[in-house]
Amino acid sequence: MEQSGGGSAGARGQILLVNASRYHGYLIEKASSSVRRKAVLVIVNALSIASLYWALRGSHLSELRDDVATLGWWWVGAALLTGAAFYLWQAIRWQTLLRPVERIGFWEAARAIYVGLFANEVLPFRAGEVLRCYLLSTRTTLPLSVTITSALLERVFDGMWLCLSMYLVLHFVRIPHSLRFLVDGGYVLALTVLAAALLLSFALFRRHHARAVLTGGLWQRQFHVLIDDLEIIGHSRYLLLSFLQSLPFLLLGVIPTYAAFRAYGFDLPWSAAFALTIILRMGAVVPQAPGNLGLFQFLARVCLVRIFNVVPDEAARFSLVLWALVTLPLLAGGAIALAVTGLKLGDLHAAAHGEKNELTRSRDRRQETGERK
Repeated sequence: MEQSGGGSAGARGQILLVNASRYHGYLIEKASSSVRRKAVLVIVNALSIASLYWALRGSHLSELRDDVATLGWWWVGAALLTGAAFYLWQAIRWQTLLRPVERIGFWEAARAIYVGLFANEVLPFRAGEVLRCYLLSTRTTLPLSVTITSALLERVFDGMWLCLSMYLVLHFVRIPHSLRFLVDGGYVLALTVLAAALLLSFALFRRHHARAVLTGGLWQRQFHVLIDDLEIIGHSRYLLLSFLQSLPFLLLGVIPTYAAFRAYGFDLPWSAAFALTIILRMGAVVPQAPGNLGLFQFLARVCLVRIFNVVPDEAARFSLVLWALVTLPLLAGGAIALAVTGLKLGDLHAAAHGEKNELTRSRDRRQETGERK
């Protein structure tokens, strides 16, 4: 009996040591992740400030007031209205994508999207993507993991159409050698989107093979959850329909850019508005400061000057006007949507972050339980 009790106590001690080790490792990993996030945030913000400084050098900002006073206000209204409204199309697409799982309300989807857009403008690391998924999951019976998977599918769909549009830009618009980084960036984006599309296709249509091939580590376990969620969403006609709906969503973004051209007095065609919109969308993929401040102005200036022969100081000031016309509708619409929820952005962000962490821990616990069995 004493030996048995001693053995039992020893076993319990070993279990406690293992659990303590896991907990200590979790704390170290969490602290290390926090340090990395802060370091990345500092670097990204520094690069964004440098880009903004470069874009506005020699821009004669004192003339910006006169530029604003002479804007064509009918075109300004068109830019603001279409800039705020075309995200309603994204709500329709989200409805379509999630329809095999649950019929979500249009305004539920739209409210979550606008709150997410508002968060993306004021919070780092595009936190609004997770936040909108969390908000929709709290208003419906959809699990958070399913809404996150649907958002991932949306990004892949957008990336595929963006790559095709960038190919058209590079084919029909003369890109000078000094902007070679746009061509290289297009290739990198295409390869990334292709890899993501192949991975999702493998998970969607070869689920059992994907499970057998990918086993073991943390990201493999997360991929298994992705497989489960894709199985819930299914490969119905709604998946194809939501993919096709992604093209109008991309093209609608050209309207505010063209309206901004006309408002500012630039006599540039629709093709120029299309090219600039696609390049700015591609730039938005790169991690940057909240509100896309910095890289947006840099890309707008260099493209207008070196591709469309706009005067440099006018191009620099226009980049600020275009940024305001694109950003203000998102801030206004997001603030209204957030007020409707009756929640504060900080509380919502903390709740979404906590739910996401709990989802990750639950996945790990289920995986460990499965391994012991």
